[in-house]
Amino acid sequence: MKLTIQNQLQKGIQIALTLFFILCFSLANAQKPKGKLFIIGGGNRSDQLMQHVVDLAQFKKTDYIVVLPMSSEEPDSAYIYFRDQFQKLAPNPIVMLNFDKTTVQNPKLNDSLQKAKLIFISGGDQTRFMNVVANTPVYNSIHKAFQNGSIIAGTSAGAAVMSEKMITGNQKLEKEYSGTFDNIRFDNLETSPGLGLVTTAIIDQHFLRRSRYNRLISAMVEFPHLTGIGIDESTAIIVDDNTISVVGESEVIVMKNPKGIQKLKQNKLISMEKMEMSIYVAGQQFKIGNE
Repeated sequence: MKLTIQNQLQKGIQIALTLFFILCFSLANAQKPKGKLFIIGGGNRSDQLMQHVVDLAQFKKTDYIVVLPMSSEEPDSAYIYFRDQFQKLAPNPIVMLNFDKTTVQNPKLNDSLQKAKLIFISGGDQTRFMNVVANTPVYNSIHKAFQNGSIIAGTSAGAAVMSEKMITGNQKLEKEYSGTFDNIRFDNLETSPGLGLVTTAIIDQHFLRRSRYNRLISAMVEFPHLTGIGIDESTAIIVDDNTISVVGESEVIVMKNPKGIQKLKQNKLISMEKMEMSIYVAGQQFKIGNE
């Protein structure tokens, strides 16, 4: 009798453990997006670079592409530039959805956005883009498309918006905008919420061309738990869960694990004992988040 009760208890524990692991596996898979990100550091986009997007998307005849040009001061030009290049690479329809405050709630437009196989976010001003998109159905539609297997691509400002912590380009301690930072101080980097498609890294663009090391180091001081990724022009990263692949003509700079940060209150200078920095080129990979 005791053995029977013991056997039943053991079987019950085994079933409970099995169900627990199945639940954990299901939750992990449910949270992992089916889509990928293609993040370009700005500058010239060669046909060879953009062919990687086509290869990622694996377009079917019924698939279509949506361009979101809200970052740009000249949205029509941003759309035409993308369309004229991309229609040489893929025969699929390319449409522009230039959302504004009056159309972000439109269910038909959001449905079209969700079902696009490729969503491309143009360059310009990342803050301008997020001012339109934040806390709207468009934000949710981009995330649903990503979860369901769409490719979300962006260049320049369209790269910056990918991060949860988005670099705006402004300095809190300087009145005038500068394309780069001429110093490293704490509480100087201005960030605001981005799309949050990347949550474990912060992305900077035009990186080598505009010498943005000080800016990304400043980000590491403010967010030491994140990985800093600086993408140069004519170069892109492909984000597949926590695996990053590099394509294009130049380099990607990666900063992480800053140690021994001290902040001087008087003049907001910082000191740092050490930080990991790596340089990657086309064909190489690295990890972000849980490695």
